Parts: sequence; C-alpha cells; structure tokens
Amino acid sequence: MFFGSQTYSVLVVSSQQKFNEAMVPMLPPSEFYPVCFTGNVAAARREMLSRSFDLVLINAPLPDESGIRLAIDASNRMDMVVLLLLRADNFEEVNERVTSHGVFTLQIPFSTGTIRQGLKWMVSARERLRRVETKNLSVEEKMEEIRLVNRAKWILIEQLHMNESDAHRHIEKQAMDRCTSKKEIARIIIEAHNG
Repeated sequence: MFFGSQTYSVLVVSSQQKFNEAMVPMLPPSEFYPVCFTGNVAAARREMLSRSFDLVLINAPLPDESGIRLAIDASNRMDMVVLLLLRADNFEEVNERVTSHGVFTLQIPFSTGTIRQGLKWMVSARERLRRVETKNLSVEEKMEEIRLVNRAKWILIEQLHMNESDAHRHIEKQAMDRCTSKKEIARIIIEAHNG
C-alpha cells in the first residue's frame, strides 16, 4: 500500500497484450482503481476526455502515433502524472524532449522491480500535485473572500455612507456576532442590496 487508503486511477496505453497482462498484477485494485487499458492514442484521448486519471502509463510506440505528444499533453494537465516507456533506440532523444514537460521515462526492457519503482515515483509525484492543488484552492478561496468582502464594503460605503474602516469593522463584527465567516456576511450584504 502506498498512501494509506488512497487509490489511484490509472490509464495504461499499450498495444502490446503481453505488456498489458504483465501490468495487471502490478496494479492491484486495493491501490489502483479504476485501471483502464487502451491500445492506441485515439482511444486514450477519448478516455482522458471522459474522465481524469491520476497516473498514465504509455508503452511507446503505439499503432496510430508515437505516444510522445500524448505523454506531453497528459502531463500538461495538472492532475495527471505520466510515465512513458521507450525503446533503447530513441530513449535519449525522447527522454530529453519530454522531461522538461514533467514526463517520467523508463527504457524498455526493464525489470518488474523497475516498473514498481516507477509506479512509486508516480504516486509520490501525484501526492505532491494533490498538495499543490489543495494549496491553490485555498488561495483561490481566500481571493474570493477578499473580493466579496471588498464588494460588500463598497455597498456599505455607498448605501449607508460608512467610511472604509467602519465598513470593514461592521463586516468583522457581524461575522463574530453570528459565528460565521466574513465571506458569508459579505454575501448576505450583497444579496440584501441587490435584491
């Protein structure tokens, strides 16, 4: 188990049946769920449009494309971690091209232990992204609160002829008296004066 009871959704993009069969036991449902397998880039793109995946494994090349553009596009989405599996003949060149986009790479052939380690790296990276997402969300929520409070203050200034510091104190006092947030008081003021 990687991170407690957390499970990770996985998209495996591979046209190699032998590879797909080898991956199944390495992706137990207790840690990785759901796991979707697609055999080409077009099917992978359709899957990625219909849902988000935590981890994307791409066994390149694929029948319809190399898989490199898919890896870069998936990695550019801030909620996915990508592992691109490459053959030795073009590993260095492609690795250099995709690493700056945050794509992990492994050279084929590799051992079971190597792919397990790759999965651990991917899970670790996904957890880091999750923390960044949470932090960004809290910053956005704080900015939304500031916007609402400022809008409510201007209503109080214009409608009730308060100065800015009095308007601010009024919102803070109402929040304390009602045991709620300044954001909620700001919403009440805005709704009362817009209704």
